[in-house]
Amino acid sequence: MGLALKLLLDTSTLIWITVEPGQVSSAARAELDSAGNELWVSAASAWEIATKHRLGRLEHAGPPVTGWSEQLERFSFDCLPVTDRHALRAGSYEIDHADPFDRMIAAQAELEQMTVVAIDRAFDLFPVRRLW
Repeated sequence: MGLALKLLLDTSTLIWITVEPGQVSSAARAELDSAGNELWVSAASAWEIATKHRLGRLEHAGPPVTGWSEQLERFSFDCLPVTDRHALRAGSYEIDHADPFDRMIAAQAELEQMTVVAIDRAFDLFPVRRLW
């Protein structure tokens, strides 16, 4: 048996797990289903989902918006707060990637030594491990 992983779900992965689980890769699903791994979502994902849902860009994301706490509990996710350390790191990356939510999730993953679960290859620009 391998070492337990600390997994931080990207916002898209979080939405897919809660709304369209078939969209998640089999490799990512296996690690998410592994009993020994820690499953985390960023408070930045709550902000991103609520913002994009309000703007009509994530119409199918109603369950994570209206039932955030229930969804976290249902899937045994812990919520990682955004700290000043995370914010300073996210704003300091010398990387050509403008998405503030991705930058925050990358900073949190780097500083908390987590693996990002994401289909988005943009995370490969950051000094983090990505699982998909």
